[in-house]
Amino acid sequence: MSAVLDPHGHAADHHDDHHDHAPAGWRRWVYATNHKDIGTLYLLFSFTMLMIGGLLALGIRAELFQPGLQVMNPELFNQLTTMHGLIMVFGAIMPAFVGFANWMIPLQIGAPDMAFARMNNFSFWLMIPAALMLVLSFFMPGGAPAAGWTLYAPLTLQMGPSMDAGIFAMHIPGASSIMGSINIIVTILNMRAPGMTLMKMPMFCWTWLITAYLLIAVMPVLAGAITMTLTDRHFGTTFFNPAGGGDPVMYQHIFWFFGHPEVYIMILPAFGIVSQSSRRSPASACSAMRRWSTPPARSRSCRSSSGRTTCSPPACR
Repeated sequence: MSAVLDPHGHAADHHDDHHDHAPAGWRRWVYATNHKDIGTLYLLFSFTMLMIGGLLALGIRAELFQPGLQVMNPELFNQLTTMHGLIMVFGAIMPAFVGFANWMIPLQIGAPDMAFARMNNFSFWLMIPAALMLVLSFFMPGGAPAAGWTLYAPLTLQMGPSMDAGIFAMHIPGASSIMGSINIIVTILNMRAPGMTLMKMPMFCWTWLITAYLLIAVMPVLAGAITMTLTDRHFGTTFFNPAGGGDPVMYQHIFWFFGHPEVYIMILPAFGIVSQSSRRSPASACSAMRRWSTPPARSRSCRSSSGRTTCSPPACR
């Protein structure tokens, strides 16, 4: 047995296993690279935005409680509906499922962590300035954007400076979603435990793998649409301005190239959660295919006994 001596010739008895130097306190969360900590941050952020969006929904319902004007003018009502939609979609629903993905995917596929831990941290902290810009736009001249959560032209060309803050606030979660999606795809495809084939992978991982590809495909399209809106507002272009030969309906076509897949982006992870929480044994892609398909007998192992033929489903590969 040998002893480690310090420069003064004394034995170094301190044990590093008792001091792993992991960040503590607020540093644990700000510098987090552990997938569980980042998943918890996403879920806490999502819950906070859910409460803010819920307060806006209460204002909307208070105004609609009876016919006529009740507690706010029509412009403020439009601001509430716009911000409620943006906050709930980009601030509550999507971050919540990203939080579940961060928590569960490495555990379900046997990975030690997400593939790009520091990018995972960065993709979360991008959400904070985006949320602040959205909420604080109520206090900008003219109030918050009031063009609806779809941000249709030509209304967006007539909004005040808060519209620019709203456009920037949409760009930032888009970048965050793309980085998170790349992280999830690389983690699932490259970091599965030995023996964990794609067909044995839990359904939640499959739904998020598809969701990640959808996000990478459609978020740049949304970014392009709102960037064209920004240049129409400030740089003299007329993409959506009929006075200059533009077409407002073109914005709708571009937006819904994002908007229609967005509904699947929001619901597919929920399907994955339900498919596993409603079964006694974890659902995998193979078990789902076994349950809902009947393969031909030649692809199964069959045996005859007492005049009866029984076939077992094919093994998962």
